[in-house]
Amino acid sequence: MARRPRAVPKRHVVAAIVPGEPSLLELSAAVEVFGIARPDFADPWYELRVCGGPEEAKTDTHYGLRVIASHTLQDAADANTLIAMPWGGEWGGKGEKTTPPPEVLEVFRAAYARGARLLSFCTGAFVLADAGLLHGRRVTTHWGAADELAALYPETEVDPSVLYVDDGQVLTSAGAAASFDLALHVVRLDHGAEVANAVARGLVIPPHRDGGQAQYVGAPVAPEPGPDPFRETLDWAIEHMGEPLTVTDLASRSLMSPRTFARHFQSVVGTTPHSWLMRQRVLATQQLLETTDLSVERIAMHVGFGSAATLRNHFQRVVQTTPLAYRRTFCGSDLEAVAAN
Repeated sequence: MARRPRAVPKRHVVAAIVPGEPSLLELSAAVEVFGIARPDFADPWYELRVCGGPEEAKTDTHYGLRVIASHTLQDAADANTLIAMPWGGEWGGKGEKTTPPPEVLEVFRAAYARGARLLSFCTGAFVLADAGLLHGRRVTTHWGAADELAALYPETEVDPSVLYVDDGQVLTSAGAAASFDLALHVVRLDHGAEVANAVARGLVIPPHRDGGQAQYVGAPVAPEPGPDPFRETLDWAIEHMGEPLTVTDLASRSLMSPRTFARHFQSVVGTTPHSWLMRQRVLATQQLLETTDLSVERIAMHVGFGSAATLRNHFQRVVQTTPLAYRRTFCGSDLEAVAAN
């Protein structure tokens, strides 16, 4: 019997703190994911507050467009999640970094102290670093600014190869488009994989991009236009996930030798064929845990893990919890009696 994940039990306020010249793609990620009501998915959804800095509420402009922040910094005082946007426009490690005003940094410090969740989009990681909140943490930012962040804040572990880092209370994303990846990850944490997938479908973007931003460094745009050499193969693999697929099987579908396929797959997708397939099986497991009362053993067979033990091992490694705990979180207590979960 299909079951829907439980809704977030109370209104969850998300405050996006914007500078005088906000970068619009990061702001769009916040608006599109958190700012649009979705009563069919979860009710209440998030309440988004776009908060201007001390003097930004009436003067926000970028590329000839005016952004009027509808809230002030004071409106972020009770936010459950705060988002640090890039400060100083389109800065990308070129010596144009602007330190936010003390009032902005204090908003993030106060939020952190009371246990609120902090996100940074792109080079918004510098805002959290300026506030002294990244000490000893693993974080990411745009690859073009990663060396600068690491040099300015050597006590911070900067990983320039990933799309986002979830370090518990503080979550950071890579370049501008990765803001959507992190935002969807937050939805997945709060509402489950099925809801995150539905939001992604509405935005016509992948619910989860495998690989990291390392695949874009040095070659952000393909040298020649052409079809995706793996799209058909990946779609086929997802449809046949329950089968014991091998790299040889996938290579055959792409009309390549296994060695050539593995090399090109890593270059295009940003991860190995095996890692990609394991991640897809974990995502399918999450959805089945949320929406059905199938036992873990049956789910393992359905998604291709073969055994409950293998499923639990991969699930724990990727999701950082057990299938039973995950099911309890997103389906409530009515499935706790399902055996062997």
